[in-house]
Amino acid sequence: MVGDIVVVATAGTLAAYDLATGEPRWVGPNGGGGYSSPHPLTIDGVQQILLLSGPGAISVAPGDGKLLWQHPLPEGTRIVQPALTAEGDILTHDGEGNEMRRIAITHGPGGWTAEERWTSVGLKPYFSDFVVHKGHAFGFDGSNIACIDLKDGGGKWKGGRYGHGQLVLLADQDLLLVLSEDGGLALVRATPDQFAELARFRAIDGKTWNHPVLAGDVLLARNGQEMVAFRLSLASQNE
Repeated sequence: MVGDIVVVATAGTLAAYDLATGEPRWVGPNGGGGYSSPHPLTIDGVQQILLLSGPGAISVAPGDGKLLWQHPLPEGTRIVQPALTAEGDILTHDGEGNEMRRIAITHGPGGWTAEERWTSVGLKPYFSDFVVHKGHAFGFDGSNIACIDLKDGGGKWKGGRYGHGQLVLLADQDLLLVLSEDGGLALVRATPDQFAELARFRAIDGKTWNHPVLAGDVLLARNGQEMVAFRLSLASQNE
């Protein structure tokens, strides 16, 4: 949802519908097939919607679906969502074991340009999303968690054994909340110096590929059979 519209990807083509009436508002350029979802973001003060699909990355204006910029990528299925750096660059990965790419997006008098800055094999998520935090990217590399430097894509560390799990960033605490493939929950430091797992416990039984969710002081985890909820003790504001 962006403003008063809902944007969906239909066989690689972005389409917008009026939030109140459900009526079509616009249909964007054909981007080809893929599993990635529309990704709203703002670059250089301009709101836009990014989609990764077969041929590469395309970005359109949410008001009318007009193409802003596009960038070709090696052939792939595009399973993993992109991420935005603090400088307004895009991190992409296809989810199929190829390199992660940092794409610099600039906006000048002549329009938009997209240029690849580096590629890295230090972080290769399968279908698990990755996160950006304080100049570094954190995510799954096989069954491990890995950290790379956003300046050049260089690897900082790799550790743990979590299968094909998921994670979310707790930015205010410099922590990753990791839900492993076998249903374990772990806290891992989101810092570049070294891998450090602070805690782990069994949350749910069975293959678990879903994201964990924090809603206030409630932690939710689910798989294909069941869902569990944990009430967390919040630290005192005076501590």
